[in-house]
Amino acid sequence: MHRKNPRRAAALLAAAVCALGLAAALLLDGPVRGDRAASKPIAEAPSGSASASAPADAPLTLSVRSAPPRPRKTPKPDRRAGERLLTLVNRTARTIWPAVANDPKHHLAATGWRLEPGARVSVVLPAHWDARVWGRTGCSFDSAGRGHCVTGDCGGRFQCGSRWGALPATLGEFNLDAWQDMDFYDVSLVDGSNLPMYINHTGGTPDKISSTGCVSAGCTKDANDTCPRTLRVTHDGAVVACRSACVALNTDQTCCRGQWAPRSRCRPSEWPIDSAALFKHAEPAAYSYVNDDATSVFTCKGSCDYRITFGRSP
Repeated sequence: MHRKNPRRAAALLAAAVCALGLAAALLLDGPVRGDRAASKPIAEAPSGSASASAPADAPLTLSVRSAPPRPRKTPKPDRRAGERLLTLVNRTARTIWPAVANDPKHHLAATGWRLEPGARVSVVLPAHWDARVWGRTGCSFDSAGRGHCVTGDCGGRFQCGSRWGALPATLGEFNLDAWQDMDFYDVSLVDGSNLPMYINHTGGTPDKISSTGCVSAGCTKDANDTCPRTLRVTHDGAVVACRSACVALNTDQTCCRGQWAPRSRCRPSEWPIDSAALFKHAEPAAYSYVNDDATSVFTCKGSCDYRITFGRSP
């Protein structure tokens, strides 16, 4: 009877082990390097252990290293020529629901979002986009996206589509590529305010508003804090918005209509309640009434991206 040669068996076993190690290394780590770690997928037993003294034909135990997961890069928004990036930032201490009234000619896929305190979301804007942005507060929606907001509600829908928000609401207004490749934008309190807001841009011409919402005339504050009783909107005993004199009183004089339409006759200081002075103090860079153009309209020419911050200056 043919007897097994122990030395030959050990040699064959060693060759098999090397082949297994090479295959495991190729599968897991790519080409085998000359260092020991890359060529050692087989577990080594401590000297003196049962495995170290096992016979050559004993079963082998392989320890295969798991390949570490590769970190996934966050994909950058797919942007085409003329498109801009708009980032919405919540710097308030409560959850808000930003919204957009869609430009009929240049639609966005989403027109409503939910932002926890400190959160942000970015949206790619089409070229020639002409629309308004605002923040909603005190919202509650069901799984179908139907519900209600205390301020800024747009027909009880989470996704606003082309619906405008209920007044009063602080508005961010944009008209991109409006004239000679120039963008025009502003924050408007003409109809009132529900949240402090300021807008910054990057790229293109220098930004005249600081990253904390300040200009030479002052910084961004919450108009609700100083809103007179006649203009207040309250909910559960708290002031949630401040109406303009036009929205509250709806007269030709306070709305600069009819005989009060000319600039020379549209004088907020002569209104029963000068809401323009109130709003200009709260947000010096924002529209305080319909003719407040000189210190309220901002422009950017070039590759301009935008950031809307909901919240007062820190």
